[in-house]
Amino acid sequence: MSKGSWQALSQRLAARGERRLVLVEGAREQALALVGKVLSQLAPASGLWVGETAAVPHPALTAISANQARQHLGTENPLLVWDGWQGNPPDSLAALSGTLQAGGFWFWLMPELAEWGAFADPDYPRMGLSAEGQHPFMARMARVLAEDPSVIRVAADGDCLPQALTEDLPDQEAFRPAGTADQERAIEQIIHTGRGRRRRPLVITADRGRGKSAALGIAAVRLLQAGRNRILVVSPRKENVSTLFKHAATEAGQDYTGQTTLQTASGQSLQWLPVDDLLDRRPEAELVMLDEAAAIPAPLLRQILLGWPRVVFASTVHGYEGSGRGFNLRFRAVLDRETPHWQALTLEQPVRWSPSDPLEPLVNRLFLLDASATNPGQEGDCSIKQWQPAEAGEQDLSSAFGLLVDAHYRTTPGDLRQWMDDPHAVTLVARQGTDIVGVLWATVEGGLDMELAQKVMRGERRLKGHLLPQSLANHGGDAEAATLRMLRVVRVAVHDQCRRRGIGQALLHHAVRQATNLGLDAIGTSYGASQELLPFWQSAGFNTVRLGISREASSGEYAVQMLQGLTDTGVAVQQRLSNRFSEQWPVMLPVVWPSLSPELVLAITADLPPAPPLTEQELIELEAFAHGHRGFELTLAALRRLTMQAGVSVRLAASEQASLWVACVLQSRTWSDLRTQGLCHGQRDGESRVRKLTASMLSE
Repeated sequence: MSKGSWQALSQRLAARGERRLVLVEGAREQALALVGKVLSQLAPASGLWVGETAAVPHPALTAISANQARQHLGTENPLLVWDGWQGNPPDSLAALSGTLQAGGFWFWLMPELAEWGAFADPDYPRMGLSAEGQHPFMARMARVLAEDPSVIRVAADGDCLPQALTEDLPDQEAFRPAGTADQERAIEQIIHTGRGRRRRPLVITADRGRGKSAALGIAAVRLLQAGRNRILVVSPRKENVSTLFKHAATEAGQDYTGQTTLQTASGQSLQWLPVDDLLDRRPEAELVMLDEAAAIPAPLLRQILLGWPRVVFASTVHGYEGSGRGFNLRFRAVLDRETPHWQALTLEQPVRWSPSDPLEPLVNRLFLLDASATNPGQEGDCSIKQWQPAEAGEQDLSSAFGLLVDAHYRTTPGDLRQWMDDPHAVTLVARQGTDIVGVLWATVEGGLDMELAQKVMRGERRLKGHLLPQSLANHGGDAEAATLRMLRVVRVAVHDQCRRRGIGQALLHHAVRQATNLGLDAIGTSYGASQELLPFWQSAGFNTVRLGISREASSGEYAVQMLQGLTDTGVAVQQRLSNRFSEQWPVMLPVVWPSLSPELVLAITADLPPAPPLTEQELIELEAFAHGHRGFELTLAALRRLTMQAGVSVRLAASEQASLWVACVLQSRTWSDLRTQGLCHGQRDGESRVRKLTASMLSE
């Protein structure tokens, strides 16, 4: 292997602004030895090794584990070496590929492509999948790689470059990473937002390598130099903003040493804060910038949007921590409602590599990062059928996965693997003509023996997978729930142009029929609770049986779990769980969910089995409170029982004082807190309003 060949290729690629995947196929020990030889000749100054620390093939490489890969988003690396024999989590693979610089190589050590479909990937058990057997996701990746001429395939037992590699790269004008017209426009827009009128946020979306983080850093410093005093930066992880602060330091004429705070000579500052710190401390700032906004839960984004005068949201379109496209679709309604003068900007021209770089489109194809739903043709009847993503053609697979991406902005490459390779998955698609306009993805769970179910209920065991039955057994306190065989609906997605036509409901009805045909005991779901989604599931016959006690990282919401019994056993378990949750709800609500929105509180209450009728004594107390001077605290227990009576929560929801009732009666918020929120003028006023509403509830 001549010294100049790999170096010459790297130099040639750097001049063209391109990167390459080098697939090292064959036995692991041979592959490690070959990569060691190549790296000794390339003599890299730095790079990343993803694999066992003891096996790092070159001293210049920093060893990290696969689950640390996403911490390097926003960084740049000249070299990546990935030991696929130790596992291949898709999210991490896709994330690291976006950090590779022009002229860089991504060495991927794997079995021969023909063996990928049956490769026992060690990462599979982490997600409850068997490493043994056939893996359609891996087989598809092998096909994509085999068909891509840019992939450099090297046999682990070989000792040379593929023939005439550099001859296939014609000369072109030398590439230099530099700002683009897109990036300059972004800088101008950020500055305009930072100096402009309040409540006119800017939303920037871009693929990787388009320079959005650099634009944020450059614009921030120019704003500080123009007179702004304090700008705050927020991102999911500290590592996400390294590029931003590197360019900010350069713009300010300072050295960059990894800092996440920058101060000008005049005392103005640019500072990074974690999301939680920002919202807890609520420091003053003229502008807040959010990088990788799609990875931040929507409720937190809304708090930031309303909490500071000027906000810039920046997100990756095809993301590894979340889709910027899905983020746009879901957050757009909030922006339209709260700040209708918001602006949007998309960056398309790459900065860190040239438009001819083949690695970006290859990674997009491997993980369907650019999957998009097909716009349906003319309206017509929909047909719904069972469907196998593992057997689908690329166009249908891209359309269906694109719908899932648009429906949930935290859809990741790992979801694609789970969907394709889970042997218990059930998928239904709705077609309008030949176009896929709706998708339902579900999986069969449960069926644990009673001895194991008891251990799950007591918290002594926790299995991979079986999300819903285990949660209901453990948190719901009903071991029999884990013995049920149930279909859990993971996602339901309908094309944006086809919503409000009953397609989602039709998919759910077909899923119920499918679960019944499979002889399952129940069908259920778990999703981020919202007052918009709850009626959709309720109207399909699903019953609320549990609400999570902490917010989900993916949605920022509490997970609501719903169940519909299909057999006598399933119905009995569902009714027990609903009844138990109904008993716990008024007790847990002020302790566990004191900030839950009043609309959602009343919607969940309406879905629960009503409490036993009020006693004669409770009615006496309520009448004395409503029409006399009985104290609020003395009547609180009866007021909560009144809320749980049949139909009361529905009537409360229609009242102008619904938020006050929920806050003081159900969530035990203080009167001073309610006054601050504008729900009343103080205790006397608040109690007066609640008395009148109580009288109204008793008279109907």
